[in-house]
Amino acid sequence: MMRKDFPMFDMHITPVPLNDAEKDIYDWQMDVRGLGESGQEKLRGASALISRVGGLGGPLALELAAAGIGKLILAHAGNLKPGDLNRQILMTHDWLGKPRVECAARRLRELNPRLEIEAVNANIHEDNAAALVSKADLVFDCAPLFAERYLMNRECVRQGKPLVDCAMFELQGQVTTILPGKTACLACIYPEDPPGWKRKFPVLGAVSALAACVGTLEGIKLITGIGPALAGKMLYFDTRTMTFRTLPLQPRPDCPVCKTAHAKA
Repeated sequence: MMRKDFPMFDMHITPVPLNDAEKDIYDWQMDVRGLGESGQEKLRGASALISRVGGLGGPLALELAAAGIGKLILAHAGNLKPGDLNRQILMTHDWLGKPRVECAARRLRELNPRLEIEAVNANIHEDNAAALVSKADLVFDCAPLFAERYLMNRECVRQGKPLVDCAMFELQGQVTTILPGKTACLACIYPEDPPGWKRKFPVLGAVSALAACVGTLEGIKLITGIGPALAGKMLYFDTRTMTFRTLPLQPRPDCPVCKTAHAKA
C-alpha cells in the first residue's frame, strides 16, 4: 500500500503582530521562501510543550526560542547532575544540584527575553498529561521512557494536537510527526514498550542535537505551513555510516489509542 500524501495541517493559530525590534531580529529568517512576516507572526502566536529539556529537548527548545515561538511549556523533573553536562546544552556547571528546568528557562530567556516560559519541575505522568497538553498548540516528545511518550501520544490524539516524536540511541536517531486522525500514532508504531529500553543508554550530544533540529523544523513547518511534515513516515538516520532513510508508517486498524480518531476523520 502506498503512503498517503497529507495536506498541510491547520493548527488554527492566531498570529501575533511583530514589533519593530522583532522585525529586525527575524529579518533574515523571514526571507525563507514561504515564511515571510505572516509566518513569523504565526510563530509568535504559537505555543509548544516539550518533554523533556535534556540532550534532545534542550537544543530543540533553544532552536524554537531562536526562531521566535511565543510560548514554551517545559516539563522536566529533577536536579542537574554531572552526567547531564555532556549533552544538555541548556545546563551550566554552576547549576549542579539545582532543578534542571529552571536552568533551561533561564538560558532560554537570555536568548529570547520576549519568550513566555512555563517551567514545570515534573515529568509527564498520568495526573498532569492532559492539562499540560491542553495548554499547547503542539507537543514535542523528547522523553527517554515510553511510559511518558505513550501518555503524550494518548492525550495528543484525544485532544487533536500534533505530536513531533524525536528519539535517539547511540549514533542513531529518528523523527516522525503524528497528526491525530490522519497518521499512525505512537501506539501504532510501538504497540508495546521496546524490549530492553532503559533510562540510561549510550548518547552523544551531537546526535541528540541532530534529531532535535529535525524535530524543530517539523514544528516550524506545522506552525507556518512552509512545507509538508514527516506525516505518515519516519526519518531514520545512522550517523556512524551517515545514512538517512525515510520509512513509511501505517495506522493499525486495531490501535486502541487512535482507531476512534481515524473513524471520525
